[in-house]
Amino acid sequence: MTIETFNLLMYGWIALAIILFPIQLKIIAPYGRHSNESWGKRIDNRLGWVLQEIVSPLVLAWFFLSGDNEKTTALWLFFALWTIHYFNRSLIFPFRTKTKGKLIPLMIVFSAIFFNIVNGWTNGYYLGTLCEPYTDAWLTDPRFIIGIIIFFIGAGINIHSDHILLNLRKHGDTGYYIPKGGFFKYISCPNHFGEIVEWSGFAIMCWNLPALGFAVWTAANLIPRAIAHHKWYKEKFEDYPNERKAVLPFLV
Repeated sequence: MTIETFNLLMYGWIALAIILFPIQLKIIAPYGRHSNESWGKRIDNRLGWVLQEIVSPLVLAWFFLSGDNEKTTALWLFFALWTIHYFNRSLIFPFRTKTKGKLIPLMIVFSAIFFNIVNGWTNGYYLGTLCEPYTDAWLTDPRFIIGIIIFFIGAGINIHSDHILLNLRKHGDTGYYIPKGGFFKYISCPNHFGEIVEWSGFAIMCWNLPALGFAVWTAANLIPRAIAHHKWYKEKFEDYPNERKAVLPFLV
């Protein structure tokens, strides 16, 4: 595939995220606190999460490692950051959750698998085969430095917020509580905010279309989800803090 054809596919993929964004604001995917049986057959939540998330690093690794590009320090770093993130999301996070007995629709799992295959392929194939060399000079480029700082800030917010959420329940408890601490002071979903910041930093650090596409899709998926969570919190808890926004501090 030529870089021109690949770029056209990427523009289409990014445009699709923008087109679907308002639709996702209206349709709440029925899993987690919004769970119901309206989307058909469901499976164990933890199993579904592992299946859908493990796809991303595996697909990225296949196309990255099998590509002919010289694997420079920068490329290995991009690969490592992606892999570490998804190692946590697919093999650590699900087994820390206290979701015994909770289910997720297979349709959601298959949709997430498709999404992760596309993003794993676009980023892995580009870095492994299509991209111009990222020389060692890239490691001192302002875009790399700013991007990696933003990436780690976002990852820190995401992991810390997940830690707070995971410790709201004791084992065997399936109830919901108002989370407090960290960025929960400002927004209902700092875990989502952190992930948006994280992949925005990755896009700046890599400075290419596939990374940008993943950042745009991350925001397009998580902002509507966070808005739905925020509305749910306000409806469920009469004493929910009025000053909190949904996902962007002081804004949304």
